[in-house]
Amino acid sequence: MSAIFPSLEWLQGLQEKLNNDEKYAQVAKNWEGDMLCVLDADERLPEQALLYIDLWHGKCRDVAVWDEVDGKDPAFILTASYTNFLRVLQGDLDPMQAMLTRKLGVKGNMAVMMRSVPTVLDFVRCAREVTDEAL
Repeated sequence: MSAIFPSLEWLQGLQEKLNNDEKYAQVAKNWEGDMLCVLDADERLPEQALLYIDLWHGKCRDVAVWDEVDGKDPAFILTASYTNFLRVLQGDLDPMQAMLTRKLGVKGNMAVMMRSVPTVLDFVRCAREVTDEAL
């Protein structure tokens, strides 16, 4: 049985995938930065969910489900409705197109993000590969 998105078990599966994926390790070898994914409540998700992912040089150092942001300052904060996050993870919405059309909000250094498109896309590939079940 696979982990349900979004859950700590799903995040731990993603961490394992990222830390054992040779392609991701190579593509993301220069990436430095943690992120917080803010999944806004909608008709499928009754309460907002905060998923923390710490990425560093092709590895995932930590994952967590946060109750609140309070004083934390991740390098990137990605914000979207639960449904739009899920659409990205299911391949129904291109992540870069989602950012450009503001279906996925990004707070952080956009120059770094845009210079790192291959890393972003490979991260999403890994996330898709561990997303079999969702709310």
